[in-house]
Amino acid sequence: MKMFLSDNNSGVHENILKKIVEANVGHALPYGNCDYTKEAMDKFKKIFEKEVDVYFVATGTAANVVGLSGLLRPFEAVVCADTAHINVDECGSLERFSGCKILYGANENGKLTLEKIKELITCRGDEHQVHPKAISISQPTEKGTLYSIEEIKELADFAHERHMLLHIDGARISNAVVALNTNLKEMICDTGVDLLSFGGTKNGMMIGEAIVCLNPDLSKYFKYIRKQGMQLISKMRFVSAQFIGYLEDDLWIKNAQNSNSMAKLLERELMDIHGITMAEELETNMIFVHLPKHIIEPLKEEYPFYVLDEESSLVRLVTSFDTNRHDVESFIKRIKELI
Repeated sequence: MKMFLSDNNSGVHENILKKIVEANVGHALPYGNCDYTKEAMDKFKKIFEKEVDVYFVATGTAANVVGLSGLLRPFEAVVCADTAHINVDECGSLERFSGCKILYGANENGKLTLEKIKELITCRGDEHQVHPKAISISQPTEKGTLYSIEEIKELADFAHERHMLLHIDGARISNAVVALNTNLKEMICDTGVDLLSFGGTKNGMMIGEAIVCLNPDLSKYFKYIRKQGMQLISKMRFVSAQFIGYLEDDLWIKNAQNSNSMAKLLERELMDIHGITMAEELETNMIFVHLPKHIIEPLKEEYPFYVLDEESSLVRLVTSFDTNRHDVESFIKRIKELI
């Protein structure tokens, strides 16, 4: 069964599995002191075209929480959109682990705007309130929309002018890179991003995300925070080996190209069906669409997906690196039968 619930439902790319098996030979130093980890980190430096500090962790939540905890002190705060993953889908992990507060504002099409940030940081300098220190955005956003490179630079410049920092939750950063036809140097390094949570699990890996610090001065204590956060994996070689395969021969790009292109195909097919309306403009691999109410239950029994609003019949459909044309055509065929 293929699902449109999330790209987390997809399997593991065969090249990634192959790298895991290849790493399962003999013994290797633990805790990231192995040759596999060194090789993986070198590959990160190559794709960013920059000396970066990289810390591997198990999950996206860990990447966000450990990373941001390295930037913030307990009396400081991070500013984000109300829809941000750190705000609504991480069970208060950042606030519990770091002691910091999250200040969130209403999103505009998934994005956090400068105007909203300005409203949220008026408390700076007031000893009775938390001190906003970081801005966190998701690229792509939780609504599948994208910040342009110019918008990211504008946010970074705004932050740095106020001695603040910019973090990007990049659980689907590969989809954003493909959609904007750019690279990580242009999107992340040249714009002035300070910290990136680099995702792999949603795009063909088994387990593993990376905290990428673009400013080495900021990551001075990251290794200690990662250990306290229970994210220092002993047999790190099996995470590092995945990243070697993921970044090798642009697999991370190829996987995202497939998921994005399958989403475009699915959108085109949906738009040709009477009674179906798109809720958001498609930019990556997440489709937000209003389906006829009577088809939702029987349809999602065969092709699981999330219903976001029952009243308006708003659903989210997500394609994956392994979604193929047959999956899309079968889904569309079933919709037409139910209608």
